[in-house]
Amino acid sequence: MLCLCLFSPGLQNHSGGAARTFCATEGRCSITMSRTVSSWILSSARSSIVSLGKGRWYSIRIPNRNKIKWKLIFSKTHPYPAGSCSLDRTFSFPKAFRHTSTEEEHFSFQLSPAQINHILRAGELSHRTLDLNGKSANSVLRFESNQLASNSPIEDRRSAATCLQTAGMMFGVFDGHAGAACAQAVSERLLHYIAVSLMPRQSLEEIELAVEAMKPVRPILQWHRHPNDVEYQEISSQYFENLRVYWQHLLDLDTEPGFSLEEAMICAFKRLDSDISLEVQAPQENELMRNIALQVAFSGATACVAHVDGVHLHVANTGDCRAVLGIREEDGTWSTLPLTRDHNAYDEFEIRRLKREHPRSEEKTLFVNDRLLGILMPSRAFGDVQLKWSKELQHSILENSCDVEALNIYQYVPPNYHTPPYLTAEPEVTYHKLRSKDKFLVIASDGLWEMLSNEKVVKLVAGHLTELNMHKPPLTFKKPVNLGYMHNLLLQRKSKGLASLDQNIATHLIRHAIGSNEYGEVDPEKLAAMLTLPEDLARMYRDDITVTVVYFNSETIEDYYRNHK
Repeated sequence: MLCLCLFSPGLQNHSGGAARTFCATEGRCSITMSRTVSSWILSSARSSIVSLGKGRWYSIRIPNRNKIKWKLIFSKTHPYPAGSCSLDRTFSFPKAFRHTSTEEEHFSFQLSPAQINHILRAGELSHRTLDLNGKSANSVLRFESNQLASNSPIEDRRSAATCLQTAGMMFGVFDGHAGAACAQAVSERLLHYIAVSLMPRQSLEEIELAVEAMKPVRPILQWHRHPNDVEYQEISSQYFENLRVYWQHLLDLDTEPGFSLEEAMICAFKRLDSDISLEVQAPQENELMRNIALQVAFSGATACVAHVDGVHLHVANTGDCRAVLGIREEDGTWSTLPLTRDHNAYDEFEIRRLKREHPRSEEKTLFVNDRLLGILMPSRAFGDVQLKWSKELQHSILENSCDVEALNIYQYVPPNYHTPPYLTAEPEVTYHKLRSKDKFLVIASDGLWEMLSNEKVVKLVAGHLTELNMHKPPLTFKKPVNLGYMHNLLLQRKSKGLASLDQNIATHLIRHAIGSNEYGEVDPEKLAAMLTLPEDLARMYRDDITVTVVYFNSETIEDYYRNHK
């Protein structure tokens, strides 16, 4: 790893110098001290940013592994014209706390603890699976999720749903690049495609008959969403029609019992990516729907989806999101089991795969500066038709479109673009049979994993579980028990310190990812500085972070093995 230590004059700490380490291989600034971090970031910000005409501010430093997934040649900021649609409509930082530019004169990194918590907890989502008796018979006990933006607005998305016509629950994390459009579409649609792929023929026939007769269709999924999660209401009818075409295709296959779970996930990923490509090629009179289809196809997203059904866990991954299992061993120690591989230039399997798929004459140009064709970090993704279509098709689609510049779409064909497609959305699927010692699954975008190792994440979750249990006073009941008595007990528990602890484990992980010092402890000053970075600087220091942690029910898993001896 090549690291450049840059020293700012006038900023001294007890060791005589305030150093910032810039890792050329990691592409993000690593802060090696805390006391002067705020003033250092401000001074370095103003010397590290260059204005490109009247466009956005971008860093002039683009190292090999810069986590900005598409190299930004130039990007203007345009207002959306009438009839077009901005697709970035999810929450971002509260504007009262976050600076909008490094050029602001009154630039402050100071936040109160309450303000820090307000920012960190804004995207919290949690759900506990309970039956009518208040117990969980599901192998999923609960899940907790959160997001923190670096891009403005955030380009990550997440999904969680219970399957209503098949068994199981699904959890997805989607990391967008070149905008949020593709990640938004995939987060809305992919779980439906997987669920339909798993449905028996009879259920598909019932749905088709109901649609033909214009009768209500039984829901396929029960979504678990954050209040700020949005949908493409303008194009939902087209999405439904294309999903219908897919299940009609499955009915035409005339096969029973249908796909295995692994086959279903692979087929769903590939079919959705194909639909994204075809939708933008189809004639479309509605300009708004046309613009959405363009933005979805010409942006991109990586995806990691977990399907849990009893003791059967399947994880499908395309790109560089990651899923890691936390295991508590018999001696009480914790171990880590990665269930995905990062699909990028650092993975030997991916390099060999791409070399097999393209002529030998292209071997030296497939990856340039550790990017696919010198442009894209992940080697698998949805969308990104610039790396899938022929030059002629790209030119034809963009030539016949409206003002694509207003949609931040630019036609750029990289050098050595000879034998597309270079990119695929086909996932790798990993199967794991859950055991009682498998306690939780962490699914997250690479914004978390570039800050924390797999082992550190598992250690933090395990430590958080222990800390929560230590803070919880036992609930001792005095008969008769009534609602007022229970309410008082809960208030007592809250007053004993739980309020100061992150209840949501995803928030706890994000707090450590951006605020930890070299000793692994959260530094309040560094945390405040990282949260108040201006929009034109934040991406130099951190990426969007999305985390979902799924806790497993050990009792249910043990019951399964007792009943299947």
